[in-house]
Amino acid sequence: MAPILPRALLGLLLGIGLLLPAAEAFEPPNGVTEVTSVEGITEYRLPNGLRVLLFPDATKPTVTVNITYLVGSRHENYGETGMAHLLEHLLFKGTPTQADIPGEMKRRGIGFNASTWLDRTNYFASFSADDDTLAWLLSLEADRMVNSHVARKDLDSEMTVVRNEMEAGENNPIRVLMSRIASTAFLWHNYGNSTIGARADVENMPIERLQAFYRRYYRPDNATLLVAGRIDPAATLVRIADTFGAIAAPAEPLLDTYTREPVQDGEREVNVRRVGETHYLGAQYHVPSGRHADHAPMAVLANVLGDTPTGRLHKALVESGMATFVAAVNFALAEPGYLLFLAEAPKGGDFAALEQRLIALVEGLAEQPVTETEVADARRRIAKAAELTINDANRLAMALSESIAMGDWRLFFLNRDRADAVTVDDVNRVAQRYLKPSNRTIGRFLPTAEPDRATIAEAPSAAELLEGYTGRAALAAGEAFDPNPANIDARTATATLSNGTELVLLEKRTRGETVLLNIAFRFGDEAAVMGQDDIASFVASMLTRGSTTMSRDDISRRLDELRATLSIAGDAQRVTVGAQTVREHLPALLDLIAELLKSPAFPEAEFAQLKSQSITAIESQMTEPQAIAGNAMNRHFNGRWPKGHPYYVPTFDEQIADTRSLTVEQLRAFHRGFYGAGDGEIALVGDFDADALRPQLERLFGDWTRPQPFARIAHPQVGVDTVTRRIETPDKANGVILLRTELPLSDTDADYPALLVGNYVFGGGTLKSRLADRIRQQDGLSYGVSSQFSASPLDPRAVLMAFAIAAPENIGKVRAAFDDELNKLLEHGVTEAELKDAVDGLLKARQRSRGEDRALVGQLAGNAYLDRTMAWEAELDARLAALTVEQVNAVWRKHVGSARFSAFEAGDFARLGEQ
Repeated sequence: MAPILPRALLGLLLGIGLLLPAAEAFEPPNGVTEVTSVEGITEYRLPNGLRVLLFPDATKPTVTVNITYLVGSRHENYGETGMAHLLEHLLFKGTPTQADIPGEMKRRGIGFNASTWLDRTNYFASFSADDDTLAWLLSLEADRMVNSHVARKDLDSEMTVVRNEMEAGENNPIRVLMSRIASTAFLWHNYGNSTIGARADVENMPIERLQAFYRRYYRPDNATLLVAGRIDPAATLVRIADTFGAIAAPAEPLLDTYTREPVQDGEREVNVRRVGETHYLGAQYHVPSGRHADHAPMAVLANVLGDTPTGRLHKALVESGMATFVAAVNFALAEPGYLLFLAEAPKGGDFAALEQRLIALVEGLAEQPVTETEVADARRRIAKAAELTINDANRLAMALSESIAMGDWRLFFLNRDRADAVTVDDVNRVAQRYLKPSNRTIGRFLPTAEPDRATIAEAPSAAELLEGYTGRAALAAGEAFDPNPANIDARTATATLSNGTELVLLEKRTRGETVLLNIAFRFGDEAAVMGQDDIASFVASMLTRGSTTMSRDDISRRLDELRATLSIAGDAQRVTVGAQTVREHLPALLDLIAELLKSPAFPEAEFAQLKSQSITAIESQMTEPQAIAGNAMNRHFNGRWPKGHPYYVPTFDEQIADTRSLTVEQLRAFHRGFYGAGDGEIALVGDFDADALRPQLERLFGDWTRPQPFARIAHPQVGVDTVTRRIETPDKANGVILLRTELPLSDTDADYPALLVGNYVFGGGTLKSRLADRIRQQDGLSYGVSSQFSASPLDPRAVLMAFAIAAPENIGKVRAAFDDELNKLLEHGVTEAELKDAVDGLLKARQRSRGEDRALVGQLAGNAYLDRTMAWEAELDARLAALTVEQVNAVWRKHVGSARFSAFEAGDFARLGEQ
């Protein structure tokens, strides 16, 4: 094994990270009160009632700002459904001082979005730590809290966008089913209403009522502002006090909602009849609020029943072939909510038998009580999920919105503690109390002399519950790592195993001592892998379903014990592994990965289950516009490859037939004939000991060499006919259009940076681009519209494509708007302002990506395969920064001006009298 070689001695100057000391105590600004501190998060209260949460985490080179308003669909009155969600959209439409919020976000490289749910609305943004960006974003949130336009013209255009979002949701059978179940289970409470609202309310919303709703709920005493990541807490709190402190709390007090659902007095049922291929089943039960003491046992119970692969429902329904998918979701809400079970049935299965068996399993726990082992396993899984969230400041910031909506952010930690303390008696008690026929929504009304009903108790207030609560010790912080390319290269070391496998290792202290792993092993040449793609994919999928010494359940439990996540995927020439764990468990996780890769068992029962799940998944796509249009597009652009070639794109029917014909022996033969190391990379980023790691990797993989040497199959751009294809998808309220062309260049081409920027202006970004401004913001035709540009690093082949969803009657208008905006860009070019914003946004987004370890470990592995270092990324940054308007416009016209876009449209056009 070759010795490890640092890429640059600059690491001595640039790369030595220091553990930051805990934040020192400081005096809050005048009038600001420190309320409490739990596990590294401190709450402050402004005189106007605004709650402020500060969560400093120097290990993240990013900052997340999340503001949560206690207003969701629960707060809407008659005729106002969808109002909270409409406001979420309109708050991106501007204030008197902020005319173009999406554009300003994009220019600053801020990743942003917002969401509305039953109890709350939140707006979140993440960016590379920068004082000026933080100051601007805090100013924006304070501004739009009270000064948003909420104008008639914006409502008119955005209403059609929301309606298109509604139509997209109506295409999803599970979302439709969940909505219908909830509306049947709740007779009076607004938890029975879809958050997106009733179509009639959304289309006829009086602007005056929407403005009044905005003034009623968007106020400092109804909001919690959280700032997490690489921040100076004292300076940040001063800035927040200065920015938000001038906003006065309205004199009118907030009113609590008081509607409660009456005790359900019998089984209820709803049937949804729509075009589709797949049967789905749902069973819903009323349960207490997320603050109630019974919530934690219900969460454990849901995990015992719904976990894959160890849960009771999976064991009884999926492994028997009665279902291809099961899930259990225990919603944590501010008021009494619900527990939902879902199941997906294979085509041709006995749906009635599945319903009877699911109900028997859920409601039959008196005869088969939950065991100590099941509860211990569930507690471990829940604890792991909580730990993974707490270890990531950005992820925790988002998760706290739900706890805030329940009554207090500290409920996240309290419910974690409660779950840790749940006993088997607790679980069996709540099962008997709530999982009973009269509390179920699937069924029918049945007269009974002695009704057996579930009474839902009111939860105590969050203040009572949390009085004196301190939580656990905050996790130790890691180092403040600088994610610039030079420092990454300086801190990255490489080595080679005996068989040629490359190692790429970046040691750094991380929050919670986390470490991420990426492995890619390659094998075979074009002739050897013909006809092997489906087999190879199934081989990889089966690796976590059993080894020669471990069952699927054993593997799942072992991953929980190691506080690890693991995913394995593969194709005809490659197997890839992605994993996360903590420092102390990394050696054991590597041993486990080696066993799974080298010694799979390919159990027959798991293979049959995987085949059934795969076929059902394919069948579920056969009526979906996006899947159908995407398949047609990919088949057209890859039509030159013969059937059996790795680049061949099969039809849905071919996919089903190929899957049905697979045998376990084919999988075993492929594994024997191809799997091994030698051509590939192992990359790690995080908290580990490289000196101890290298000998272990040599022992595990150094002498495991693939039988078939790897030879990459070239995939150059080849001209294809320009076509327009319209595909009928009956009974689908939403349609889709895909537009695509290919260009003969790679990412090493001199024109690549200019094309990247040109696309960013044309259709990149979230809400701000030429296409978004025209098709979403101005014309209101589509909820989702964008363009993407990518170029291969190895072949002269680049893809430029655009995507939009729209009602079928609007697909033609979307195409016309696309053509018009493309012609305008070709004729008039990008402006100086657009170029500056695009370059700034791209550079900041690239920097933010390098600051995320999950993205970084993948990039380092990819660089090893391409023989690149991060210096290549730095050079690309420099090329982007040096672009001029003349260069971008000349390159765009040179390549895109002569390009012809093929179009693939799918929707229910027949109902419009179209074909």
